[in-house]
Amino acid sequence: MNLYPAIDLRGGRVVRLEQGDFSRERDYAADPIETARRFAAEGATWLHIVDLDAAKGDGTSRAVVRRIAEQLGSAVRVQTGGGVRTLDDAQQLADAGVARVVMGSAAVRDPLIVDAVAKIIDVAVGLDHRNGEIATDGWLRGSTLTLAAAVTQFPSASAFIITDISRDGMLAGPDVDGLRNITGMTSTPIIASGGVADLHDLRELRDVNCLEGVIVGKALYEGRFTVAEAVRVLDA
Repeated sequence: MNLYPAIDLRGGRVVRLEQGDFSRERDYAADPIETARRFAAEGATWLHIVDLDAAKGDGTSRAVVRRIAEQLGSAVRVQTGGGVRTLDDAQQLADAGVARVVMGSAAVRDPLIVDAVAKIIDVAVGLDHRNGEIATDGWLRGSTLTLAAAVTQFPSASAFIITDISRDGMLAGPDVDGLRNITGMTSTPIIASGGVADLHDLRELRDVNCLEGVIVGKALYEGRFTVAEAVRVLDA
């Protein structure tokens, strides 16, 4: 199983949000390049980068994403989301050396855009949910689309990133039972996101059949465990 250390960018700095709420932001590191280097040195083969500026629509951190991809591309693959709404967005990130883009709200509103973007670059569809209902627009709006239905609507997706919003950034533990249930509904690889607090959580996720990876953010920044420790657990 792959580990995806998360690097959430806001104003050129590494931050974490609780449940996607910009008013509950914590600043962790001044230098995202150095953070990426450290994660790569500890054994990460993927990085999950979120451009919160682009997601909010008040700027972009794509220059930082490009620098990470250029400087570390031989060691890690970069998966990035936040504000990826158009073919042009996807093309810019592909040109920057990104391996996979993440599309959330835009994909839910228009599933066919995933087919178009997938001709340019691999696409992971972000399925962020509350109690099984997909949320959009920065997690502010419900969509009436259920998670179970959503995993049948994107045949071109290279992965689904499933985030339980209630757990994201809360160190409350992942929804292992829910993830185990949803992996039986699709053959598309699933990446778990939200709630990982300790190595025990990673061991539980490792034992979920057909789970391809897990995104971890706050637990790393809070020193609950290191990337190297997480990689060892997921490789066991």
